[in-house]
Amino acid sequence: MKHANISLFVPHMGCPHQCSFCNQKTISGSIKQLTPEDVFDTLNEAERHNNNPLNTEIAFFGGSFTAIPRDYMVSLLETAKPFVDKGAFGGIRISTRPDAIDEDVLSILKKYSVTAVELGAQSTDEAVLKLNKRGHTRNDIFKASELVKNNGFSLGLQMMTGLLGDSFQKSLKTADDIVSIKPDTVRIYPTIVLEGTRLGELYKKGEYVPQTTEEAVRLCSILSEKFYKNNIKVIRLGLHSGGNVEEGYLAGPYHPAFGELCESDVYMNIAKEKLKEIKKGKVTIFVNPREISKMTGQKGSNKEKLLREGYEVSVKGDDSLNKYEMIIHER
Repeated sequence: MKHANISLFVPHMGCPHQCSFCNQKTISGSIKQLTPEDVFDTLNEAERHNNNPLNTEIAFFGGSFTAIPRDYMVSLLETAKPFVDKGAFGGIRISTRPDAIDEDVLSILKKYSVTAVELGAQSTDEAVLKLNKRGHTRNDIFKASELVKNNGFSLGLQMMTGLLGDSFQKSLKTADDIVSIKPDTVRIYPTIVLEGTRLGELYKKGEYVPQTTEEAVRLCSILSEKFYKNNIKVIRLGLHSGGNVEEGYLAGPYHPAFGELCESDVYMNIAKEKLKEIKKGKVTIFVNPREISKMTGQKGSNKEKLLREGYEVSVKGDDSLNKYEMIIHER
């Protein structure tokens, strides 16, 4: 069954740094401090409509959860834990900074039914981390990841592309480092320029040039396929739509269906490689039925591109195929 999160935002208050790209009000759509009462009301309402409890997690996102005042963190967890204990939800997922993890805080998380810890790594390049004022080092990422895994939590890592000082090759190196860490999940976010951020100021002065959507899609599709081949699940590609993202947007590769664009790009490149050995004309491409729309592309864009290259494509489903697997028959 499909995994789902009941997302609860703890905007920025846990973070000791103001990263170059970050405006939590814009990202989460909120600056109001989350209260235990808010947590109870949200989870109580979600429980009434949740038909998939084991595959639904309570998720504290939006800030650095383990860096907020300890009493406040515990008060939120104390409110959420009973819902997990009675089986209303499968566990609790939190996101935090690599330098806000130690044995002590992990023991607290374990006590309160936290099952997954996501670390905002963003990059493993020291220069990129410094330029974007992350406030942690490359070594912090590796050390925190090891602690999380050794304590029995599911590990998630978040990375960004297109950061200040970043490059295509540096992003590929970050991905290789993440593969070496072997997390359970990954989120990939292309850098979006938002109002109220240092990047926003640099962009307006012409000192920062964001990725185009095409550049970000190409890179993120390569990263997505790399993680898939290494049995690491990509659970997010691009910022989610909603909140105040559209309102605070200045520049960069923001698209409400960014993930779909990346998946379609992966399928397009697999198809082009396989079609090199097939003469031009009418062909049928078979993929897993759940992947048909990705092979077809948004509004049939992949089929149109292949038609321009001489292939009249029909896309059909085959239950025997896994994700990114493909069979092509001439017609």
